[in-house]
Amino acid sequence: MTKTINRLVIASKNLHKIEEITRMLASIKIHIHPQPQDLEIEETGCTYLENSRLKAITVAKFSGYWTLADDSGLEVDALGGAPGLYSGRYEDDDESKIARVLEELRGSPYRSASLNTFMSLASPKGEIVVETQGMCKGEILEARYGIGPGYDSIFWVKEANRTYAQMPLHLKQKLGSRGKAARAILSTLKHCLCLSNN
Repeated sequence: MTKTINRLVIASKNLHKIEEITRMLASIKIHIHPQPQDLEIEETGCTYLENSRLKAITVAKFSGYWTLADDSGLEVDALGGAPGLYSGRYEDDDESKIARVLEELRGSPYRSASLNTFMSLASPKGEIVVETQGMCKGEILEARYGIGPGYDSIFWVKEANRTYAQMPLHLKQKLGSRGKAARAILSTLKHCLCLSNN
């Protein structure tokens, strides 16, 4: 297979994440692909950044293409930053994750929280070229509003006057943690893939 210089692999099998990042990078002409289905990566890092690096390096070396990875998590202040690094593994499914967070916050007036994202871009040789981060501050509601993956339906963003699940893409790009991280990495990504804005 002939390799194309403008191919980017997203180090994830999460279709929602891949679709969201693809739309956030729509301003540049690149062919985006998910990581190979037969590649499994154990997230053994102690921080979001370590996990992001691990995924980017592993997938880049495996695929031989430029690779973008991210690691994200919800941090609730009253829970000491939990679920944090274990947001995706807090329970078996989204419904159970939300139920656990709401139960742990039951009766608490302190509901401030943040969504955090770290992104890493790795060269085809598996060398990290640039890393960025984004944060979106908000609070945890007592009930769900809107439909979305993860904790989106209980995470209220004051600046948007709605939950993360209710935010359209342009607001996620502007205010969301993944959107902020993606915007920060965009110029380097363009340069690395030798692309123009045309």
